[in-house]
Amino acid sequence: MPSFPRTVVGGVSLPRMLIGSNWILGYSHTGSAADNMIRKRYDNSSAVADLLEAYLEYDVDALMAPFTGNPILIEGVRRAEDHTGKKIILIDTPILDMSDTEAARKSAESIIEQGRKLGASFCLIHHSSCEQLVSKLRGTMDRLPDYLDMIRQHGLIPGLSAHMPEIIVYCDANGYDVETYIQIYNCMGFLMQVEIEGVHRIIHNAKKPVMTIKPMAAGRVSPFVGITFSFATLRPCDMVTVGAYTPAEAHEDVEIALAAIERRAPNLEGRDSPNANTAALSAKP
Repeated sequence: MPSFPRTVVGGVSLPRMLIGSNWILGYSHTGSAADNMIRKRYDNSSAVADLLEAYLEYDVDALMAPFTGNPILIEGVRRAEDHTGKKIILIDTPILDMSDTEAARKSAESIIEQGRKLGASFCLIHHSSCEQLVSKLRGTMDRLPDYLDMIRQHGLIPGLSAHMPEIIVYCDANGYDVETYIQIYNCMGFLMQVEIEGVHRIIHNAKKPVMTIKPMAAGRVSPFVGITFSFATLRPCDMVTVGAYTPAEAHEDVEIALAAIERRAPNLEGRDSPNANTAALSAKP
């Protein structure tokens, strides 16, 4: 299998496609029925490992997730590593208590350390936590350096989940010690807080590589449309986080991404149809 193109973040080589975890942990962004369907499929580490091994065939070897409190996911990572002999780079997205108290800071540091003990290389503070520190009036993120220092002290590479696109702008302007950002970016503008063109401009002006998420708008666009748009409009240093429900989907998604990067048509089987012999559906690339 071809090895997926890579970039460098904080001195670490990462594939430009990252493995997403919503379709392992059960966050469908559609409803409880879909959430439960996902959790039922991935209620054991063997199923998780099978999915991860599909990505690893292309050296897509970096997984983004909140790892603390998800033991089946960690067990699946270990099984996939043992079976393939390949190491998976863990990008942790922990939820931290950002209250301005000593107890809250100790709690935050404990969760950061748990991520390190689980083997994480990166610690990107979850958007629901880091956004609490934003001051739009001053264009700052108050007390953020304290948490970034905690992350560094535990040997992890710091970053932020920036669902709020101003976070990238404020961090770059203030020189905060971050090596990368997570940013929602897709062709539908799904869950994006400003228009697509504005987020595109922010990503292209960012001083550090950006890990984009939700390229298929949580299933609202097809993989061909969503993945192709993302790779066609991002910088060579940026990444696209792609989740899949089955190993077969992971294989398709990787082929679509490689085709977009290489500026060619993807080599995919056609979709099923009641009459697949019509000229439009049976045409070969």
